[in-house]
Amino acid sequence: MNVLRSLAYGLLNVLHPRMLWLMIWPMLVALLAWGTVAFLFWVRTALWLASVFSHWLDAASFLASLDTGRVTQIAANVLLFLLFVPLVYLTALFILGISGMQAMVEHVARRAYPALERRGGAAALGSGWNAIVALLGMLLLAVLTLPLWMVLPLWPLIPVAILGWGNQRLLRYDALSEHAGGEEMRHVFRRHRGALYLLGVLLALVAYVPLLGLIAPVWFGLAFIHYLLGALASERAYHPANAPEA
Repeated sequence: MNVLRSLAYGLLNVLHPRMLWLMIWPMLVALLAWGTVAFLFWVRTALWLASVFSHWLDAASFLASLDTGRVTQIAANVLLFLLFVPLVYLTALFILGISGMQAMVEHVARRAYPALERRGGAAALGSGWNAIVALLGMLLLAVLTLPLWMVLPLWPLIPVAILGWGNQRLLRYDALSEHAGGEEMRHVFRRHRGALYLLGVLLALVAYVPLLGLIAPVWFGLAFIHYLLGALASERAYHPANAPEA
């Protein structure tokens, strides 16, 4: 199943009447929650980060004679913005996973894969555990790569790489859990690891694009569902003798 085809499918279906409400309210809730946090703490956090950056720059002898105040203020605000955007859309993804992903799966399955047998049966416990693992995994990766964030060519790439992993981990389980059993899911995830990671990285990048970032959670949710259901259908077509799991 082609990644670009799935992205096109998601974009074409994101404005479907059934998807419009899912596109609007999780993002509004996430924006309201993190917007309130930003309103209360942005300025003082930016000042604190600027002071930290100033100490680092002062420690570098070749920069000690420069006026770095303006530079550190800009860097602090840029860093906060780079953190704010993923916090908003990841929160929207969590909300979608809890309350909207099942409706999205039903929408894609009914329109694109009506004959695909359901062998899974989504479990709220499994979905919740997957979300916890994704969150803890991103935190662990952030801590392990923290020294590399000080290297200028790497620090813009590391967050995107981590978010790409987290995005695909968050979306893939709910996209496939109704239609595939545990072994089938693991097999599909393993075979299509590269494509899923690419979709996750693209989501991390698109989230920063004005307007497109607002529809990104639902758009890529639909793309993940379309891609994975297509991959599952292809696997079963190649192995028709596989019996449903008990």
